[in-house]
Amino acid sequence: MQNDLSPEQTQQLTDALASGRKIEAIKLCRQASGMGLKEAKEYVEKLSASLLEQEPEKYAALKSTPGGGCTSVILLSLTLGWMVIRFAGHLG
Repeated sequence: MQNDLSPEQTQQLTDALASGRKIEAIKLCRQASGMGLKEAKEYVEKLSASLLEQEPEKYAALKSTPGGGCTSVILLSLTLGWMVIRFAGHLG
């Protein structure tokens, strides 16, 4: 890691991970350490795996749900598409 995280920053990361907010943890890691996106993502992934192994109940939100991310993107795309069609209908 380029810059060591303080205990407070590490706690913020682990709190975000315990809540299943991995993207927020990566963002916090980048801000606190100056790492690039790839480095921060790798660091958070390793930290996630370690935390999940040490305390599986507390970090259960880190367990991958197959297709969970793809499903969210598809639903968001469909919703936005529907909104565009509805809005375009009001213009004409």
